Amino acid sequence: MGRQGYFDPEESIAYQSGEDIMHALMTIASRYIGANPPHPPVYRVSRPGPVRKSDDHRYRFPIGEMYSDMREGQKVYAWAKLWSDNEQEFIFHVTCFGPIRVYHNGLVAYGSSSDEEYPAVPLLKLKRRLNKGWNYFVLEFSRGKQGSGGIFGTGSKKNKPLHFIIPSLEREGEEGWLYTEPLDVPLFQIPAGPLSEKATGVKWLPEEENHVNGSPYGQLARIYGLTSGRFAYAWTKISGAYYGQRTVVLSGEAFSPVEFSIDGKEVFRKERAGTFRFELQLSPAGHHLTVKCLCGENDWGFLLDTVSLELLTPAHDVKGYNGKWLYLGPFQVGQVIDLASIQTMKQTVPSATGEEVYWRTELKGGEVRPFLENEWYGRWNYPLGVTLYGLLQLGKAGHRQDIRDYVLNHIEFASSRFSYSIWDRARYGAAGLNNQLSHIDSLDDCGSFGATMLLAEQECKLEGTAETAAHIADYILHRQDRLNDNTLYRKVGVSKTMDNTMWCDDLYMSIPFLCRYAHWSGDEEVLDEAASQVLLYKKYLYIPELQIMSHVFDVERGEPTRTPWGRGNGWVIFSLSELLTVLPKEHASFNVLLQFYRELCEGYLGLQGRNGLWHQVLTDPESYEETSCTSMFIYSFARGVRQGWLADQETYIQATLHGWNGLIRRSIDKQGNVYGVCRGSSYSFSNQYYKHELSWNLNDTHGIGIVLLAGLEVMSMQSSERNIPAEEAVGCCGQSRKGSP
Repeated sequence: MGRQGYFDPEESIAYQSGEDIMHALMTIASRYIGANPPHPPVYRVSRPGPVRKSDDHRYRFPIGEMYSDMREGQKVYAWAKLWSDNEQEFIFHVTCFGPIRVYHNGLVAYGSSSDEEYPAVPLLKLKRRLNKGWNYFVLEFSRGKQGSGGIFGTGSKKNKPLHFIIPSLEREGEEGWLYTEPLDVPLFQIPAGPLSEKATGVKWLPEEENHVNGSPYGQLARIYGLTSGRFAYAWTKISGAYYGQRTVVLSGEAFSPVEFSIDGKEVFRKERAGTFRFELQLSPAGHHLTVKCLCGENDWGFLLDTVSLELLTPAHDVKGYNGKWLYLGPFQVGQVIDLASIQTMKQTVPSATGEEVYWRTELKGGEVRPFLENEWYGRWNYPLGVTLYGLLQLGKAGHRQDIRDYVLNHIEFASSRFSYSIWDRARYGAAGLNNQLSHIDSLDDCGSFGATMLLAEQECKLEGTAETAAHIADYILHRQDRLNDNTLYRKVGVSKTMDNTMWCDDLYMSIPFLCRYAHWSGDEEVLDEAASQVLLYKKYLYIPELQIMSHVFDVERGEPTRTPWGRGNGWVIFSLSELLTVLPKEHASFNVLLQFYRELCEGYLGLQGRNGLWHQVLTDPESYEETSCTSMFIYSFARGVRQGWLADQETYIQATLHGWNGLIRRSIDKQGNVYGVCRGSSYSFSNQYYKHELSWNLNDTHGIGIVLLAGLEVMSMQSSERNIPAEEAVGCCGQSRKGSP
């Protein structure tokens, strides 16, 4: 970073538009939304089997269990591909149960040695440079003294866990890996690009079975077997592109009793097996066609003739499947199914056995799964909780229904699929979406985004919010690890080095959610918990001579790190300002919390840099100017001025304006790019880690939302200083919000 900031002064948003705060905020928001369009999930065929993901989102290959009679010298191969949007360095995590060789795009990338096998070495890190586009991987497993098999994957459990795709031409788009039986002779050529399975010269599993030809039974019998008293659904669509408003004819053969429905309304029924033919009056809009099939004595299902099939279009785009029908069942006769709700693809439904089921294909073992393949839209994590918080408040303040709708739909993308993701994780080892929400094991996973979800719920009711909020509250209040004095802490961290630590960041991961949950649930005692945690964290992390907070308290060592990291301190004052805003003044802890807020503000005020920004290491002006902590200090100062919490208001007004002017001149360019946001951190007892190793990212989601919130608070502060009534929050979300993907 040069003397002028992260870019030339002429490139700043201030140079382009002066001090128009709303213009700067809208530019940032437009850039973010434009870069993250609201794409729906990608649906893929996935087959349950012995090769499946573990909790850490790596694929487990239990070769020793699959092939207990595998002989020394034999090889088992696994084959898959992985997409990369850009050429990049990427770290894979490998666990070896026996000898493993990894091939990347046909070349050897790694070969294990005997001293690298589990349990001696639980995990190895393999750095590879991924090509832009598809990257092909082949794993070669041999039998060793300890066993055979292993675990391989991206190791991105918390951030963006990736899934591999079957690479053969026959199964293009299906999720997972192909694998062989033990081979006496190694592959004559390691696949390094698109290739048919036949061309490799070996048989690949899981085995494909052609259900359409060569079977004496209908599709429902092949999929679900023969059990009397059960029924199932087949679902497809009739596209308006094939006709105008006219009469069409459907004909074919039923192998058991069937009921045809158009858009949920029954149009034809046949009580016994045999041929059928009926007419439909259809409009150009397109229609859902469902067939309810009852299991017969000897068969069940149906078959449409060729002419009728030409009218159909797939029920849903499912990668790895060329068929037009999806199937759901089996259910017990008399069971009531809300089929229209299930067709939103957001939930499972209890089957005849009580087991939850979801849509599947006609392929052998070919189940349908949604995967989140967007960069940010639809994802649930704590930085996005702040990003969406800022966007939502901007949409309200700027009367921009489109921005509000974008936020509401993003949140509902996740909340409406909460229950499904829990089921998906249980069935497949790790969920294809909502990876953090479906497997909460830290405050990071739930509190920040959950707080924004409850704020959004005040705009309009969002599907899944009640169940999701209750799950999060139960985790924070009853399941998160605590010290003997009730302080929330991280008994188990993301890595071993983070075990038994307490992070000042976790005040933001808990306090705003508890504040909003208290209002949402009507349980005001939750505010007592929030107030208690702030004071407990002060006991462990406060540095009184500096009037700021240490980043981390090491429980094992019994001491704080005393590292004055900028964003960690930002989370503290930001969270405290959120709490003071909703805490009744007569609350027993209000005055002591207000005093703590004032002490922190005084400490941060004295550390503001000459350009108005605060530094990555607050006490080191040679460390880089950090945007997210600057924004949080601006936000908290401005709010304190408006709320009358600060005695020397003029001093804090000037500090706030100095900080904002620094941001728009040094950290935000005219395209709305946000510079200087520290990436996600580990921790250290040394300031040098934060200064030299913990670098900044461009447009990092840790900073975008809080910049928006800071700008809005500055505007509100200026309005209050001029005695202009603050804009009232816009009411209900209105009718323009489009349905969540």
